[in-house]
Amino acid sequence: MKLANCEAVGKDVVGNTSHDTKGDGGTRSRVSEELQVTVTVSERNRALKTDSLMEEIVKPANLNLAYKQVVGNKGCGGIDDMQVKELTKWIRENKQELIRQLLEGTYQPQAVKRTDIPKPSGGTRQLGIPTVRDRLVQQAILQVLTPILDPLFSESSYGFRPGRSAHQALTKAKEYVADGKAIVVDIDIEKFFDCVNHDILMSRLARHVLDKRLLRIIRRFLQAGIMQDGMVTSRTEGTPQGGPLSPLLSNLYLDDLDKELERRGHTFCRYADDCNIYVGSIKAGERVMATIVEFLQKKLKLRVNPEKSAVAPSREEIFPGISALELWHTFDSQKKHRSSKAND
Repeated sequence: MKLANCEAVGKDVVGNTSHDTKGDGGTRSRVSEELQVTVTVSERNRALKTDSLMEEIVKPANLNLAYKQVVGNKGCGGIDDMQVKELTKWIRENKQELIRQLLEGTYQPQAVKRTDIPKPSGGTRQLGIPTVRDRLVQQAILQVLTPILDPLFSESSYGFRPGRSAHQALTKAKEYVADGKAIVVDIDIEKFFDCVNHDILMSRLARHVLDKRLLRIIRRFLQAGIMQDGMVTSRTEGTPQGGPLSPLLSNLYLDDLDKELERRGHTFCRYADDCNIYVGSIKAGERVMATIVEFLQKKLKLRVNPEKSAVAPSREEIFPGISALELWHTFDSQKKHRSSKAND
């Protein structure tokens, strides 16, 4: 994550001895070291029990790291208009009350602010921007949940995971094509982040998290309303893009898809809600497409977008050395190409 070179990033606002972030390695190195400490602590907690995770979340080291990440990521304020630069003062005035609410499981998130951003492939993507304080809490939760959940995920899942990248997905895809699986079953889930079923997601989370306080707060984040044009709309499904927790929760939700593909012996690459399955023939691809569409609908209550999904030969030009954003822009363009071929 990109960190700002500002004085606030180096400050300790929760209670530990302040760390110098200007020395060897700078802020980025220091935050990386602190994250490793958090991961180690959380892995130990995972090995013991997961019904006291909130105590891990409110530890000063974890909250300080979450604060640095939120400040470093910058971003605009939420519905309360509180800006990132105001977070230092807010924490110093409210940290004890914040910790109390988290430990008691009574913390109440605010609604998210809806904003639309242009997609590289055209159209817009809806984001839900949480308030700065809610981003702080989500980040603190994320830092404890990631080492618990991420090791459970498939090796074929590459999006929004520590130590994984879009380029790794491209490299693996090349291997599959070189091995003779040159037909791609390209699955695009329709409005995935807007359609996540809360009950299904929470049931998956409860398999690994026993702390009921944490489960209650995460459900409240899922159910927090969306404000647009001054009006708040309640939400019964979806996990809006824009908050720190959404990528991890989306990977947990789609892990059922990954495990089903592995159970069937398929080779595939998934990056967030984009999934490419590699097979040896068009006929095999059509069979896979039909059965996976049925699986997604019945098991995860998700729909596949037929206009952006297709079974077609892979093309070498989908593997340039480009950034993740450009990569999935290229994949979107490739989907349009495959769809047009399928309709010919």
